[in-house]
Amino acid sequence: MTTLALNNVRPYGEDVTNILIDVTDGVIDAVGENPFDDADEVVDCGGNVLLPGLVDMHVHLREPGREDTETIATGSDAAAKGGFTAVFTMANTSPVIDQPFLAEAVWTKGQEYGKCDVYPVGSISQGLKGEQLTEIGLMSRSGVRMFSDDGKCVNDPQLMRRAIEYAKAHDVVLAQHAEDHRMTEGSVAHEGEQAARLGLRGWPRLAEESIVARDAIMTRDYGGRYHLCHASTEGTVELLRFAKNQGIDVTAEVTPHHLMLTDEKLATYDGLFRVNPPLREARDAEALKQALLDGNVDVVATDHAPHGSEDKCVEFEHAKPGMLGLETSLAVVHRIFVESGEADWRFVAKVMSERPAEILRLEDQGRPINVGEPANLVLVDPQSPWTAHGDEMASKASNTPYEDIEFSARVVGTWLRGTQTYDAKKA
Repeated sequence: MTTLALNNVRPYGEDVTNILIDVTDGVIDAVGENPFDDADEVVDCGGNVLLPGLVDMHVHLREPGREDTETIATGSDAAAKGGFTAVFTMANTSPVIDQPFLAEAVWTKGQEYGKCDVYPVGSISQGLKGEQLTEIGLMSRSGVRMFSDDGKCVNDPQLMRRAIEYAKAHDVVLAQHAEDHRMTEGSVAHEGEQAARLGLRGWPRLAEESIVARDAIMTRDYGGRYHLCHASTEGTVELLRFAKNQGIDVTAEVTPHHLMLTDEKLATYDGLFRVNPPLREARDAEALKQALLDGNVDVVATDHAPHGSEDKCVEFEHAKPGMLGLETSLAVVHRIFVESGEADWRFVAKVMSERPAEILRLEDQGRPINVGEPANLVLVDPQSPWTAHGDEMASKASNTPYEDIEFSARVVGTWLRGTQTYDAKKA
């Protein structure tokens, strides 16, 4: 048995303790007051915070098809640097992940690289065309746990009903990109004063909220496990609250950028800030923050979306929507909730690790830091100032919306089943 000691560490930011990991089996072997100085490898963690490895329900790793902007390997590097031990990569690749062999290939590549568990998300409709369902049963038997046409909404209510019924039958999560495309054609910015001032076509809240309301009622009537991608409006929060109060099995995610940024960022017409759904107003961001605190929004998911400079350094309306998120999400959540005193590290662990793992039924992720549990862990220095620069990201792309912003919390180490996948000292 090979052992690793993480001495002088604070699980969940609480009391200092020492942790011994059985690297051979990938589990926590002991937790105690006395340092484990006789381990094969000893790391003095300097009193830093230890959390369960983070789980991201929503990333875009671009492989297959756009390996020029990201690959499973570079995305795994970015994930490990951000403290993630599991990510779910969306189906809108080329070809679309709508066949079992394609999903299996994504999983295999991630396992071969070994930096992060990369789970494939299957598409709801064949080719993302919104016309015919994929073989949800066959793909679920290949290990696909979640289905989504993310990037596009399943607008057809009859198709969505059938998807909900099939997803229920196979006990998988159905994740909706809520956007009535008839209301957003040509839209590039939130419909409000800022868009009007800048001469940009507005994207109404209603385009999202009308789909959320429809899908909540469908889930009420036909069952299943429904998940809302990137909630972005105050009205969506109210609809989620209504659905949960009705006992409907609805969960939702919010992105770091919808928590921290608003449409005021669009004043420079910088394509970095074009995203789908668009950055909203301050009242939307505040409503989302409160909903995450009270549990009406369940998790933080990055919607990590790499793009090359040729797709971002263009006129705003021609920029492709999407932002990097894997390497900055923990720092953003720390600033908004922990640094401000709104919440503690237990809350961070819940919304970025435990709850997403619970929703997706990952038995070896988001687990307590206890003896016998998987050693999927992230070590965070909460007082290590750093400045975000796109060209320093592990991602293949550089389109971060946080360029030149200074953060306090930094990931200094990540372990996947006891094997270190990121070490800030060696980066």
